[in-house]
Amino acid sequence: MDVELRQLRCLVAIVDEGTFTDAALALGVSQAAVSRTLASLERSLGVRLLRRTSREVTPTGTGVRVVAHARRVLSEVDDLVREATSGHAHLRIGYAWAALGRHTLPFQRRWGRERAETDLHLVRVNSTTAGLAEGACDLAVVRRELDDRRFESAIVGLERRLCAMAADDPLAPRRSVRMADLAGRTLLVDRRTGTTTPDLWPPEARPATEETHDVDDWLNVISTGRCVGMTAESTANQYPRPGVVYRPVRDGEPIAVRLAWWRDDPHPATQAVMELLTALYRDG
Repeated sequence: MDVELRQLRCLVAIVDEGTFTDAALALGVSQAAVSRTLASLERSLGVRLLRRTSREVTPTGTGVRVVAHARRVLSEVDDLVREATSGHAHLRIGYAWAALGRHTLPFQRRWGRERAETDLHLVRVNSTTAGLAEGACDLAVVRRELDDRRFESAIVGLERRLCAMAADDPLAPRRSVRMADLAGRTLLVDRRTGTTTPDLWPPEARPATEETHDVDDWLNVISTGRCVGMTAESTANQYPRPGVVYRPVRDGEPIAVRLAWWRDDPHPATQAVMELLTALYRDG
């Protein structure tokens, strides 16, 4: 079964315009060509799609469903063409939990002023590559080194490591905590994208862990006091939450913030993004 895009465009044009004559005008072809194209689509599908009378053309029940699918297919194809030909016009930066913390808004505003020719979109994708491997973004902000050789990355900044806990937690009155203070607690972690693993503690003092895959779920559980969390300070900036407080882990190693991209197909704006982010983290 061969269904062509021109057939779907023809079908949609007939339904939208209301007559074969008007569809032919909209498509820039002859009325006979519209009739032949529709007939070939109906033969390919083995169903009748339109009812024709002397006054009007209306879709059959099956035709209504096929037209709906055709609209979605044509829209996806248009998006594909725009994506493939956009070049410098669009830039999508993916991130898993928190984008750039307190640097997020300054980055967006400076980019808008200095690189107005390239539309910037931040995309949250909770995957190991923050959407890079899935094709959801052109660049990705990640906080753990990618072991996939398809990608290259560079460190653009460092962030403090913070502990997230319920506001009434016994540790909450402190200005900071130590790694050892968390050894006897249950730690809520995201093993796919997070920077916290039991390996940060000595084997004899590792905390118990529970797993989550979403920052909202992470915050909700922590607010109950059942678990604590450890995260980059960008999370505290991006996700303040009533009932949850963040405290610096004073003996926790800083977390490296990396910009990642496709090794064999970097976006043209990669260098500009790297320079701006590096400057923001350095000066901020």
